[in-house]
Amino acid sequence: MSSMNLGDQWRRVRARLHAELGEATFNSWFKQIDLIGVDDGRVMLSVPTRFIRNWVVSHYADRLAKLWADEDAGFSRVDVVVHSEGRPDPAPCADAVPERQERAAAPAAQPREDVVLANAVPQGFEDAGVGAPLDPRFTFEAFVVGKSNELAHAAARRVAEATDVTFNPLFLYGGVGLGKTHLMHAIAWEIRTRHPERKVLYLSAEKFMYQFVRALRFKDTMAFKQQFRSVDVLMIDDVQFISGKDSTQEEFFHTFNALIDHNRQVIISADRSPSDLEGIEERIRSRLGWGLAADIHPTDYELRLGILQAKADDMMSKNGPISIPPGVLEFLAHRIVSNVRELEGALKRVVAYASLVGRPITLDMAQEVLRDLLRSNDRKITIEEIQRRVAEYYNVRLADMLSARRARAVARPRQVAMYLSKQLTTRSLPEIGRKFGGRDHTTVIHAVRKIDELCSLDSGIEEDVDLLRRMLEGGHGAG
Repeated sequence: MSSMNLGDQWRRVRARLHAELGEATFNSWFKQIDLIGVDDGRVMLSVPTRFIRNWVVSHYADRLAKLWADEDAGFSRVDVVVHSEGRPDPAPCADAVPERQERAAAPAAQPREDVVLANAVPQGFEDAGVGAPLDPRFTFEAFVVGKSNELAHAAARRVAEATDVTFNPLFLYGGVGLGKTHLMHAIAWEIRTRHPERKVLYLSAEKFMYQFVRALRFKDTMAFKQQFRSVDVLMIDDVQFISGKDSTQEEFFHTFNALIDHNRQVIISADRSPSDLEGIEERIRSRLGWGLAADIHPTDYELRLGILQAKADDMMSKNGPISIPPGVLEFLAHRIVSNVRELEGALKRVVAYASLVGRPITLDMAQEVLRDLLRSNDRKITIEEIQRRVAEYYNVRLADMLSARRARAVARPRQVAMYLSKQLTTRSLPEIGRKFGGRDHTTVIHAVRKIDELCSLDSGIEEDVDLLRRMLEGGHGAG
């Protein structure tokens, strides 16, 4: 068979795959496949990474074999090999496609000098202007652990201390101000201390997008790829910000695959779980869920109080003796429930006011200084808080209430929580459904109607709902 005929067959196979699978799937898995040649009835294809090879072999091996057999019944099998792992390709046979041989013989592009210098920085890439600086306050020692964040903390510790890759990727998610960024910085500091030779790159998803757009503008994408794919640990904060950015998602996808394929650690944070990321391609959400996804829940009263006590001790060690009555810390822990950042800000505000005007810190003074913040928090009731309260009230596990279980002992509390979420928050029905294990908005509508009906028929249900409503509206920070 001539190389021309073989090339034509390969183009027809690719065209059929493209037509069958669609643009996105074809570009993800088949755009980078090259034809090496044919040897003893075996079609030899090559791909750039083991990750792509494994996926193609697992999902499309039979289809590839069938398409090639349609071209020539003498083709008995299709082999897919990797050509970018630092070892030579299998030797092309005599009837290999000529352009593939020329490409294989071409010299590799040399990285720019500034990329080489960036890679030589053992502490990371801040000096090269790629990564973001780390906050010296955000260490594991300064992180207060409680029930709501113990899994995320333990996973972050394991990744930071391990000599090999454990969870890949590690995906940390939770609401604003609950400690995701703190843990990301803590991991980076710990790795630097334990393994200073490892290249750690930390940056926000927005900066990743900026760097990529800049590389496109200056036609410098090869340097961009070299920078991001040569690190030992890549940490990207707030990945939800690439939502809807198709080109950035495409590059993120390939960067992610390349690092995972070469056993490099990837750590990602977001404000919601991988499956709930809107505007992110399905293939990316699928990859993000492959490792360990650790949720950071809203803080409970005990954790908030512990954070305030640690912060107060830190203030006293730096600013001399500051008298903060325990009752003030307890009051703040009860009332400021939105997030840790706001909680710490409230304490700083009270201490600063006392220092500037020369007044002792008292409960009345704290209420006066924080009047606007307290009003704001009184209005904020979150779906997460409703879920936690309802689960505690009915003595069911929160995980069960968010699961697919339909047992009445779980289904009824779930419906009550959906009902209260509709009544006490401004979230839309689809948003509420997603918060309850990715359910459809019609499920929320059914729950609201069902609880409305039960309240009119069953005084016990009505009392339960009324009590939960008053607990959430009156002192939803307590307990």
